[in-house]
Amino acid sequence: MKIKVLGAAGGEVTGSAYLIQANKCNILVDAGMFQGSKTSEEKNKLPQGVKPSLIHAILLTHGHLDHTGRVPMLIKYGFDSPIFATDQTLDLSQIILQDSARLQVADAIRYNKRKWKKGEPPKEPLYNTEHVEVMKDLARPVKLNESVEVGPGIRARWIEAGHMLGSGSIEITVKEDGKTKVVCFSGDLGPIIFPMLNPFDHFQKADMVFLESTYGDRDHRSYDETLKEFEEIIRIAAESRGKILVPSFAIGRSQQIIYHMAEFFAAGKIKPFPVYLDSPMAIKAFEVYRENQNLLDEEYQELKRKGVFPLDGQYFIPSATAESSKALNNIKGPCMILAGAGMCNGGRILHHLSRNLSDPDCHVLIVGYQSVGSLGRRLVEKANKVSIFGEEKIVKAKVHTLGGFSAHAGQSDLMNWFSSLARAKPRVVITHGEDGPRQALADLITRKYKLKPQLPRIGEVFEL
Repeated sequence: MKIKVLGAAGGEVTGSAYLIQANKCNILVDAGMFQGSKTSEEKNKLPQGVKPSLIHAILLTHGHLDHTGRVPMLIKYGFDSPIFATDQTLDLSQIILQDSARLQVADAIRYNKRKWKKGEPPKEPLYNTEHVEVMKDLARPVKLNESVEVGPGIRARWIEAGHMLGSGSIEITVKEDGKTKVVCFSGDLGPIIFPMLNPFDHFQKADMVFLESTYGDRDHRSYDETLKEFEEIIRIAAESRGKILVPSFAIGRSQQIIYHMAEFFAAGKIKPFPVYLDSPMAIKAFEVYRENQNLLDEEYQELKRKGVFPLDGQYFIPSATAESSKALNNIKGPCMILAGAGMCNGGRILHHLSRNLSDPDCHVLIVGYQSVGSLGRRLVEKANKVSIFGEEKIVKAKVHTLGGFSAHAGQSDLMNWFSSLARAKPRVVITHGEDGPRQALADLITRKYKLKPQLPRIGEVFEL
């Protein structure tokens, strides 16, 4: 068995993809899009050495774009085999990828309008909505903790990863040449203490483990402390009648923030004010969450019993159209606007930031990972000036970073997940992290378990 790392390696956090070759079969685990800087996004091509028509199956850990974003491109160039994932991942990835396809087509049209006069070759989107639609026909839903055959002599089992609705870690068992080998992919892991979602589960044995390391060098601030800080920021902003802008991933983080705002309002901690969900994708995702409420944790169920959910439409207001989004420019505070993209590298949040960054009464809440080169990263790093739509903007707004809201496990939780596998002394491959975090996690595993993790580059091949 050979495993080729096709993304989220060499210090890169996005573009997660692994090619498993065994029993004359090619299996992809994730096929994510590179995101963040222009240099990263230029890597969004067909994975090197992968012929789409020869891939026997794709296994998805979860629906986020950096794990699913190249699937429609593979379909565009000939992939027509099964796609295995949980029902929720299949539903949410449709929402995410349809939005991605529309944005790519729109970007290509704008680019080509500017460039055609210069005689430059036209830009082509990576894929369009029809390629995303084909995924429905290829979808093979799986249930957590149940083993399924994904290829000759190859079985896969998903367990809860606690990162987003439907997310899973994947255990792959390969019987080849009379031997059995087990490889585990953590996927993205969520913190053990995380609202709405159940905590991650554990695998017990493996010959090789691919472990994410997004926050491999540190733990997040405690969730309780983060929630107190969040409440205080909201209270101050409301008292000054300012706008609160939240660059938010449409699926996962948007639901998390609104969950807490509903909790604050219901408990009388904050006097209610309008919370606008300015994201068609997030609005659609709420429907998926609503349809799968039975999968959410006991704390959510308790709030539901108290009548906090469904949300009060007087204060929680969807903004689905471009016209309703533009109308928010004229809304006075206090109010909260949640809009994508979460790294401020596109989407409606750019328009709100462009209009409001110069306002000292505006508060910008950064509630998720910001990749190197992104506008969100510059705001986190307290840049005095940023460029939006080619125009320089002075940053007078108050920028807050609430790392404790991250949907990624911190170092202690990563070690907790790995602890049950450590007894088997597997080969460990650290991916999905910048160089500092993945090296720190590797060093800690070496000190605690006397194992020597490997830190791969994109294109590196491992053999079992």
